[in-house]
Amino acid sequence: MWIAIIQIYWLCLWHALPTLDHPYRGTGWTEAVASNTMWQAILVVAAVAGAMPAVAQTYPSKTARMIVPFAPGGSTDVLGRMVAQRLSRGLGHNVLVENRAGGGTNIGAELVARAAADGYTLLMASTTQAINVTLYPKLAYDLVKDFSAIAPIATSPSVLVVHPSVPVKTVKELIALAKARPGELTYASSGSGSTAHLAGELFKMSAGIDLVHIPYKGAGPAQTDLVGGHVHSMFGFTAGVLPHLKAGKLRALGVTSAKRLPDMPDLPTLQEAGVKGYEVSVWYGLLAPSGMPNEVVGLLNSETAKSVKDLAPKFAELGAYPLYSTPAEFSRFIQTEIKKWAPVVKGSGARVD
Repeated sequence: MWIAIIQIYWLCLWHALPTLDHPYRGTGWTEAVASNTMWQAILVVAAVAGAMPAVAQTYPSKTARMIVPFAPGGSTDVLGRMVAQRLSRGLGHNVLVENRAGGGTNIGAELVARAAADGYTLLMASTTQAINVTLYPKLAYDLVKDFSAIAPIATSPSVLVVHPSVPVKTVKELIALAKARPGELTYASSGSGSTAHLAGELFKMSAGIDLVHIPYKGAGPAQTDLVGGHVHSMFGFTAGVLPHLKAGKLRALGVTSAKRLPDMPDLPTLQEAGVKGYEVSVWYGLLAPSGMPNEVVGLLNSETAKSVKDLAPKFAELGAYPLYSTPAEFSRFIQTEIKKWAPVVKGSGARVD
């Protein structure tokens, strides 16, 4: 902010310089003009300095909307509504959820990218946005340049599960079986290009095995067929597979997070099981149009962190764990995610024009 103010000050003085070489210099006229211009510069600086903090002081002054680029009922929608409700209380004005599904979440994302950068239009983003950068070669927006990173919200790791009929009890045994029977074992996902799909592709690449991908129209149908024994394995969200694990209808081999889960302390991570560098967790966070005032970004980041802290127990019931970071850290994280998923998407052959 102060750099901009200083630039304005010197710009005003620059316009005063020609008067110093005026032919009537020394008569008092040029000195008066220069003096007057300098005072104008000072008044401009004072006005700008006074107006800048006002942005934070007046925000928010009306209802904001949170765009969820998925249909109602999914994990992104449920978490988004929880955060919106708590944010409304913290900001003193309503934050209303608006579902804009379609185009693989790109319709909602583009709407936010083109909105005014005033803090009244937010995007409930997720890992899908980072994947789409490579999956959709003709996106109408730039995920890094067209958005302001506000704050992360939560992360939700997956669990590698198999049907009980598959004769393995560990990740190492599954890898050995897949190598002995290349192209015979299958894994289900919620659709081509989904996180579950790419989690399986990353597993294949990391372990050097050949599994056959079976895409479904949603996690529900995929999970139903896995429980029915029609497919062999799946990377499923904790909240979704936990009831089937307790009922003995599925068997868990490992978690995709970097650390073991508090709810499943005896279940090893895939890294511990020998799949070097493997880590896949769906993340959720808030983005806004680029060019947002720093004061507004800071306020939203602070209030989002407070919301996440209060909602942590409810997140846990959904198999999600809270995340906290500064806007700059969140921005760098998103860029890292884009780079991470690019080779996986290309290697999977998934592509949407």
